[in-house]
Amino acid sequence: MASLTVRKLDDALKTLLRLRAARHGRSVEDEVRTILREAAEETGHQALETISPPSSIVAPRAKPSPSHRVMPTPVAGSKRILVIIGGGIAAYKSLDLIRRLRERGAEVRCILTRAGQEFVTRLAAGALADAVFTDLFDPQSEFDVGHIRLAREADLIVVAPATADLMAKMAGGHADDLATAVLLAADSPILLAPAMNPHMWARAATHRNVAQLTVDGVAFVGPNAGEMAERGEAGTGRMAEPLEIVTAVEALLAPPGRPLAGRRVLVTSGPTHEPIDPVRYIGNRSSGRQGHAIAAAAARAGADVVLISGPVAVADPPDVAVVKVETARQMLDAFEAALPADIAIFAAAVADWRVTEAGTQKLKKGSGAEPPTFTMVENPDILATVAKRTSKRPRLVIGFAAETSYVVDNAKAKLKQKGCDWILANDVSPQSGVFGGDNNTIHLVTADGVESWPTQTKDEVAATLIARIAAKVSGAHS
Repeated sequence: MASLTVRKLDDALKTLLRLRAARHGRSVEDEVRTILREAAEETGHQALETISPPSSIVAPRAKPSPSHRVMPTPVAGSKRILVIIGGGIAAYKSLDLIRRLRERGAEVRCILTRAGQEFVTRLAAGALADAVFTDLFDPQSEFDVGHIRLAREADLIVVAPATADLMAKMAGGHADDLATAVLLAADSPILLAPAMNPHMWARAATHRNVAQLTVDGVAFVGPNAGEMAERGEAGTGRMAEPLEIVTAVEALLAPPGRPLAGRRVLVTSGPTHEPIDPVRYIGNRSSGRQGHAIAAAAARAGADVVLISGPVAVADPPDVAVVKVETARQMLDAFEAALPADIAIFAAAVADWRVTEAGTQKLKKGSGAEPPTFTMVENPDILATVAKRTSKRPRLVIGFAAETSYVVDNAKAKLKQKGCDWILANDVSPQSGVFGGDNNTIHLVTADGVESWPTQTKDEVAATLIARIAAKVSGAHS
């Protein structure tokens, strides 16, 4: 949106504007905006149509070219988010955070603390945010008690980075600058992204402040563990990555309710076991944790969920219909029997091959005998089979690409080859610890580009995916 600065307003006019705004229950800024709109609409349309036909007033929106970018979601759309940037080296990440929030349709205002201005300039923040504020005693914004207006008009306040000093002031109820005054006056949710040296984060005083802020209802994201900006420093204290903060913002702004209510979701999970004989089989290291977490998250979102699971040691998720299978062919049969569905998520690690004829008896190891040889045959490609159906194809078909090298490139190729809508690519090489581990690092590949998510727990990956799906299917019906 454009901004308009009106200078040299006399004190009497300011007083009249404040009185008029108070009578209408609006801020002075909103009152002035209303006055301008009514005056312009009264006389402006006829002149505008003379200059240009109405059909050309709004230029068509250019189609974005596919690129490596974050795919916007409407969760933060039409929301007003206030980002407070504290004084720490992590402040540079806050510029990316502002950009990503605006990509999602949010109006972003920014407060730069005095220390924050040592790391990020007002010019840089102003190039990305809708408005930037720095001074509690700014005569232009404070003539209508601007710090109270900033607090009341924000749907959510994000402090990133939240330094130890800023958190201590919040916990103590200080209000000696614009940022702390706004935070103390705020009724909206507050999200802190702490960032500080690991020794500062470990101090008892910091823990007391975090505990007090938690009791006060403040939400936290991070801090993360890793290398610090200081040479030779490592530990817990890194600010969460911008995408992690965006995910937390979306969770706080998500409307209450069940966004997938009335949707039917089919999920595959775990490995398949292809028998060699009654004792041995061909399998893989998949634990099923990610697929089961996705099924659970979909159920919490209100979906009617069917989970088709290979052999796993993970407990069945609540409120989910579970069909247990062993082989790839059984999984395909069970999946097709569960159709139709709105959404299909293929998280299972399906064995690519099976023995042509499995033995009916256990194969014996004879003394001096040659090891057995097997003829292999390719298993059905469950993802491609469902994605390329001409009838009963789910509206949204999502596959996983478990790769050990060239993760994103292989996932892009798989997206075209399989005919699905989304691919979630991850690195499953031994050093990644994904198979059997608690964390996962996802690259969401679509026809629009690639969205790289930060490393998250598998439950967090599931929640992020379901939020993306909910945004996609709700957008299709808006």
